Amino acid sequence: MGVLDGKALAGEIRERVTQEVARLKEATGRVPGLTVLMVGDDPASRIYVRTKHKVAEKLGIRSELVVLPGDSSQSQVLAGLRRLNRDDRVDAILVQIPLPGHLDTWGILDEIDPSKDVDRFHPLNLGRVLTGQADLFPCTPAGVVRLLDHYGVDPAGMDAVVVGRSFIVGKPLAAMLTNRHATVTVCHTRTRDLADRTRSADLVVAAAGRPGIIEPDMVRSGAILVDVGTNYLDDRADVERMCPPEQMKRFERRGSAIAGDIHWKAWEKSAWYTPVPGGIGPMTVAMLMQNTLELFRDRGRRLEWPGMS
Repeated sequence: MGVLDGKALAGEIRERVTQEVARLKEATGRVPGLTVLMVGDDPASRIYVRTKHKVAEKLGIRSELVVLPGDSSQSQVLAGLRRLNRDDRVDAILVQIPLPGHLDTWGILDEIDPSKDVDRFHPLNLGRVLTGQADLFPCTPAGVVRLLDHYGVDPAGMDAVVVGRSFIVGKPLAAMLTNRHATVTVCHTRTRDLADRTRSADLVVAAAGRPGIIEPDMVRSGAILVDVGTNYLDDRADVERMCPPEQMKRFERRGSAIAGDIHWKAWEKSAWYTPVPGGIGPMTVAMLMQNTLELFRDRGRRLEWPGMS
């Protein structure tokens, strides 16, 4: 049983990004600019955005948050995106998902300049992921693959099950694993006999957003378990049932604890597993910073900024 330590690897990635941002600032007089567009004030999104902002500032990246009222119309959100597309200070744009239900998510993501689309959700960029032509990848799937690579876990030839079919994680990750020669099954709410499918898998990736949906008896001994879920629990009985013992200390301090989509007792059966917290969450933020840096570099080369190599 080995730990795929996303927190440690994310720290290494952030350090390299910090050094490169400093070097490019000295060479060009510019720093990468990341802008997050959020509609409404969803508490979970606000926490996540605040984390991104703090990390970006530590790395020397200019970070900006644009918050539109929750009742903003489609045309108002599109107008805000068009302003960011034209803004010379903005190298990377992220639209915080989920959007309020009255908005057309794809209509909004379509409006992002593909060359500024840091999370690669524009259909053009997702198409490149699907066909294996991408140079950058959606941040969470990129974090999963980067972590597997770091620990020498090659998915080629593996039977992989991805639980969750969102365009944010499940679908692009399934394509990325397929392009790396894994045999991939995507499971979702309509899947019959989920346990039978996960039990036969060499690699299980859980991205369903449901705490403990993958129970210990649903995975085989020696499987690789990647948990994308971050679920906040505020009921003591749920915490005791679904969270590792150390999370009870958090619950006592904060009134909530964090559980993954894979029950923590399944870790004992695995060859490798990602802990929650400390697994894919830090990797997602680190890859966001890496993607921001790469978009800054690409833009500088296209516009032939002095000092840009």
